[in-house]
Amino acid sequence: MRRIKKVAVLGSGVMGSRIACHFANIGVEVLLLDIVPNELTKPEAAKGLTLDSKAVRNRIVNQSLESAIKGNPSPVFSKRSAKLITTGNFDDDFADIASADWVIEVVVERLDIKKQVFDRVEQHRKAGTLITSNTSGIPIHLMTEGRSDDFKAHFCGTHFFNPPRYLRLLEIIPTPDTKPEVVDFLMHYGDKFLGKTTVLCKDTPAFIGNRIGVYSMLALTHLVEQLGLTVVEVDKFTGPAMGHPKSATFRTADVVGLDTLVNVANGLAENAPEDEANGVFQLPDYIRQMVDKKWLGEKSGQGFYKKIKDDKGNSVILALDLKTLEYRQQDKVKSATLDATKAADDIRKRMKVYEQGTDKAGAFFRAMHYPLFEYVSRRVPEITDEFFRIDDAMRAGFGWELGPFEVWDALGVKETIEKIKSEEKRVPGHSGEVAGWVQDMLAAGHDSFYKVENGVRHFYDIGSKSYKSIPGTEGFIILDNIRGQKTIWKNNGLTITDLGDGILNAEFHTKMNTIGGDVIQGLHRAIDLAEKDFRGLVVGNDGANFSAGANIGMIFMMAVEQDYDELNMAVKTFQDTAMRLRYSAIPVVAAPFNLALGGGCEFSMHADFVQLHAETYMGLVEFGVGVIPGGGGSKEFALRASDEFKEGQIVQQVLRDRFLTIGQAKVSTSAVEAFELGYLEAGKYAISMNRSRLLADAKAKAIELAEAGYTQPVRRTDITVLGKQGLGIVYAGANSMRAGNYISEHDQKISEKLGWVMCGGDLSSPTEVSEQYLLDLEREAFLSLCGERKTLERIQHMLTTGKPLRN
Repeated sequence: MRRIKKVAVLGSGVMGSRIACHFANIGVEVLLLDIVPNELTKPEAAKGLTLDSKAVRNRIVNQSLESAIKGNPSPVFSKRSAKLITTGNFDDDFADIASADWVIEVVVERLDIKKQVFDRVEQHRKAGTLITSNTSGIPIHLMTEGRSDDFKAHFCGTHFFNPPRYLRLLEIIPTPDTKPEVVDFLMHYGDKFLGKTTVLCKDTPAFIGNRIGVYSMLALTHLVEQLGLTVVEVDKFTGPAMGHPKSATFRTADVVGLDTLVNVANGLAENAPEDEANGVFQLPDYIRQMVDKKWLGEKSGQGFYKKIKDDKGNSVILALDLKTLEYRQQDKVKSATLDATKAADDIRKRMKVYEQGTDKAGAFFRAMHYPLFEYVSRRVPEITDEFFRIDDAMRAGFGWELGPFEVWDALGVKETIEKIKSEEKRVPGHSGEVAGWVQDMLAAGHDSFYKVENGVRHFYDIGSKSYKSIPGTEGFIILDNIRGQKTIWKNNGLTITDLGDGILNAEFHTKMNTIGGDVIQGLHRAIDLAEKDFRGLVVGNDGANFSAGANIGMIFMMAVEQDYDELNMAVKTFQDTAMRLRYSAIPVVAAPFNLALGGGCEFSMHADFVQLHAETYMGLVEFGVGVIPGGGGSKEFALRASDEFKEGQIVQQVLRDRFLTIGQAKVSTSAVEAFELGYLEAGKYAISMNRSRLLADAKAKAIELAEAGYTQPVRRTDITVLGKQGLGIVYAGANSMRAGNYISEHDQKISEKLGWVMCGGDLSSPTEVSEQYLLDLEREAFLSLCGERKTLERIQHMLTTGKPLRN
């Protein structure tokens, strides 16, 4: 029954200010405190301020918060979120922590200073209040020495990864004195409310994420020299092809900061002396030299990479030659193994292709992974009793698509063990012998770390030597786990899966989940099936993005060939599909996340309800390729503008705001901003903080709508449009922007076409029209723009570069 209404964050540095912002994102009131400055700045002195002035006393905390909010990417969902944060200082406002339900200490990484802060916390916190320390390495149990019993019972380590809004890993590190119910609460709260993958850790050096992540990264720094690889080659080999982030290895080190990496490595070398791979944490000479030269990465302007201007003034990124420590042009990396992996969309199959490579990419994969498998097997039960937590930490904290045990499964556990033994011992501590529990697992007839039973993922439990369901995932719907048994229809672009309880799911699986003929056919089929034998439909998937929009390549081909009858039919079919999502006999719930652009946005706007992930980047971006939204998006904004007119009066500002959202191709930076931009309607959307819960939440909403007595809506015929009254405003604005050279001639033409649709054409006075009337105008405008040479240039540029072209 514990509720978190207010959080006190002690320390406003990079982590503290951003942790405060993330709590504000979910609607929690935050008190953010930091120290009082001991001297005035020159501007403060010039203003006549003193050390007793409130602006001075709160300067450190206010500047830290302001800097965080201005950061890119932003730590807040919306500027409104920051209003929930109240700032103060340790001297004047510390007593206010008594009103907090959770106190989070985020001061500098020094045990003595943390203890001083806890002395003051003991004086003011009310009994039963949660108290946690955000640390990446200090032993948690050392912080409770001398504390009261109530403090100890409610104290825990909570390691947020930076940036807290975007990185999903939250490590929970209890002490022997922490109440079990406190641990359970933090695990649940982090998951459901903060949107984190919460990983229970033992109080061991660097916990789980950094212990394995830093080992993996530093092992590569040793391999580079032995295998004669370059910085660019390693980053190419350890990037998306391997299921790792684009920043790969050395670019990640530059972003994080080499000094940070070195500090963690030194801490592990000192605090984990019995680790058989301790030698990995001893830094190679080239890293020591880089640190001595202050080549720390982005913060110092150079690290493994360095950006310069060439003779023509163009930006060029050079890569460090690890042998000479000189910066050189980046050579293009060629690899038959990498080329072979491109044909394997399934990440598990791709790992097998990678391992079997015969060039240096394949050799590197084996030299990297075999010691890693041995290492992670030996960290159980040292850092965790359940190996799946290591995989969780690496996926959530380091952006790996598969954790090390999942990769091992993909390669075959038994088959790989012999290869681990025979692999040349290049990495310090690599003996070729995996932990005994892995051998015991195989001897018991279990040949994998994970397996799926009845749609539920299980892990091998070492203690019982049997498989158990992964705790905390009971409420998740993972399509990979149920697709094999629950698929009832599919084509090349969409799969329909039975989610149970009378709810179907329509899953896109095209490249970037773009919308073409197969997806549209599949959506109609899903609605047909749902209307006949089910009671609701969810449109969602487990891919990297909900949908990047319509297949513009298909549109380009039709436009180039001037096949306007076919193009007209394609656009009308797209519009009809959007309308059917809204006017079907069953509730339709869209479940967007990450990119929901163009047609993906339009389909979401036409659903009965939108259950979206907090990190949803939604927008109508068609202006970027020289057209207006043609799948119902332009119509929908006209309809919503009409619904916002107050008491029958037409408010032109409403229409203007909606017009600019499309005209400027605005994409939300969060689900909250998607509402502010008008892509979501009040009362018709809800936000899931945890991406893993999105489909389950969407299904629950579909059930709720069905059980509330869902009735098929009636098509709208009461949409008020302004006609010539609105067109005059649109045309005058577009002409003014063109005259000021703010937009191109083609942009002006697109703007006028959009205005024509949203104003309902040149009607003589404000008039009520139907949705179909507006859809016909929308389609006509879309087709006319597709015939423009400038539009074709923009589409071709987008297809070639992936970026919009302004002309």
